[in-house]
Amino acid sequence: MLVPVLSVIVPFYNVEKYIGPCLDSITSQTLEDLEVICVDDGSADGGPFVVAARQAADPRIRFVRQPNKGVGHARNVGLRHAAGRYLAFVDGDDTVPRDAFKRLVTSLEDTGSDLACGNVMRLRGDTLVPSWAHRQAFAKTRRRTHITRHPLLVRDRMLWNKVYRRSFWDRLGLSFPERMYEDQPVAMAAHVGAGSVDVLARVVYHWRQRDEPESSITQRSLEPGNLRDRLLSVLQTADVLGHGAPELKADFDRDTLDIDMSVAVQAMAGMGPSADPALVDLAVRYLDGVAPEAWLSLPYEQRLLVHLLHRRRLDELTETFAAAQAGRLRPKVASAGLLRKRWYGRHPAMPGRLSEVSAELRLRSRLVSLDWRESVLSGAGRAAVGTFDVSGVRRVRLNVWLRERGSGATIPLSEGVSAPVVEDVRQEDGRLLEEQAFPFRFAFDLETFTKAQLGRRGLWDLYVGIRGQGLRLEGRVAGPRWLPPWIPEPRRRSGVWAVPVRGVKGTWGLRLRHAEAVIGECGLDGHDLVFSGEMADVGDGEPVLRLRRRNDGEEMYFPVALAGSDFHARVPLADIDERVSREAWWEVLIDHGRAIRPLVRTAHRAVATVAERRFLIDRGEDGCLLVAER
Repeated sequence: MLVPVLSVIVPFYNVEKYIGPCLDSITSQTLEDLEVICVDDGSADGGPFVVAARQAADPRIRFVRQPNKGVGHARNVGLRHAAGRYLAFVDGDDTVPRDAFKRLVTSLEDTGSDLACGNVMRLRGDTLVPSWAHRQAFAKTRRRTHITRHPLLVRDRMLWNKVYRRSFWDRLGLSFPERMYEDQPVAMAAHVGAGSVDVLARVVYHWRQRDEPESSITQRSLEPGNLRDRLLSVLQTADVLGHGAPELKADFDRDTLDIDMSVAVQAMAGMGPSADPALVDLAVRYLDGVAPEAWLSLPYEQRLLVHLLHRRRLDELTETFAAAQAGRLRPKVASAGLLRKRWYGRHPAMPGRLSEVSAELRLRSRLVSLDWRESVLSGAGRAAVGTFDVSGVRRVRLNVWLRERGSGATIPLSEGVSAPVVEDVRQEDGRLLEEQAFPFRFAFDLETFTKAQLGRRGLWDLYVGIRGQGLRLEGRVAGPRWLPPWIPEPRRRSGVWAVPVRGVKGTWGLRLRHAEAVIGECGLDGHDLVFSGEMADVGDGEPVLRLRRRNDGEEMYFPVALAGSDFHARVPLADIDERVSREAWWEVLIDHGRAIRPLVRTAHRAVATVAERRFLIDRGEDGCLLVAER
């Protein structure tokens, strides 16, 4: 019997919807000399019939069935059947790009490394987005490296974006714990134990984000059994790094405190004093070994919650977690030091060694009003120092200015003294939340722009800064996009439009631009978005309306009615493709042989609900029409 180059082990359980595309992506690989070992972990759906049908059509597929014993056991069974010189693992709900295995195996053949790993995309429906866990580590190709020389690989704790040399796997004696989160300690042991590793910037795996909460391990993360397995995996991985690469332990701890301990805090806060002491012991065992510098990498709020868990103060954890979720956890800050002031958060449960927040103080500012008064743009807002109580900082100097991108030129708008005040502020979910902030006002006359500044047609960002009592902070003025104030209409000076704009993340500014098309009327007709305007040059062709989704570049087209230089368009909101993430943003362009970005002159703004989908009709960063769904 010929030995295949690669053995691909595919454990699966109740993934009838996905296992077919998964196997198709493997059997269509450009590396054809492979075997596919499918291990059914006691599925109760039609997945095994899908695999059996694929097996009948492709002799490279082998099919093993077992009672439900978990994915770790299924992978170990697959390993016992694997005959290839190289090993790969694929989960039954994911897919693999067509040339992935050839790239990984070829790299190993060229370099002699023990394992090769590659970049990952998240698969959400039919849309691919970068995996945050892999983006930095795989930003560029690095051959014959090692986790100790490329520490970002500490985040590469998944099993399936890799090909392993089988002789290396056997030499380390790797096998899977028979529980959930079984891949993390194995992946780390392979990274640490390898003589060298090939890191490929090319995407080699599509990691599906599933939409069935009951079938996703990560979405069941608050269940006690799930949390137990997660903590056992964390402890085992910490032990692997502590013995094999202690210099990486702090990097691992920073990520684990941020991710795994956030889950543990939420789960334990929900359980309160009724939490299983054995479960608490697992969390405490891990936290006992975390170095102080790793603790200080956490934001203060999360640091406090994890500290309460570490000290087994579950009643306080439940109460403090509820306050944090409701936005009511606002610790006071106080300074210490003369030449170099350091800032500390005050909470009765937090020890001094974990209290410093100097690097965490950020200015968060937002507008509460913005409108034109003739040619003067007037606004008012509030600037808060994160979510901290700064009542001890009685008065500061507060400045507001515009800064031009590119040139860095600035235009001062206001300067004065401000003291913190407390007000109830409307949140995006409709709640009123008490907020402490420094109020400010400003006014800007368009006549202030010079001819040269108008001619550059640049983008001017709105900034606010505070100085006083050891604080020196500045930042762009932003705010919740789905709440007032609405974006005022553009105004014109010397043939140039001055367009108040608001970025997708809520940042405010002023853009100077010309307009080849202007939308003068825009609104809703039932469940349709309708708008009309005028084009400067109608040309010879027939224009079409193009909606382009910023998230992934997806495009949709709608007709445009043209009468002379006037145009009219209608977009049924129900026909727009559904969002692929929490929010989707569609730019509205007129395609007339080239893309024209029409300026929205009207101040109208609307929120519409269509078949339980919520749309916002708004203006984009350059004044063009924007349709958002949330």
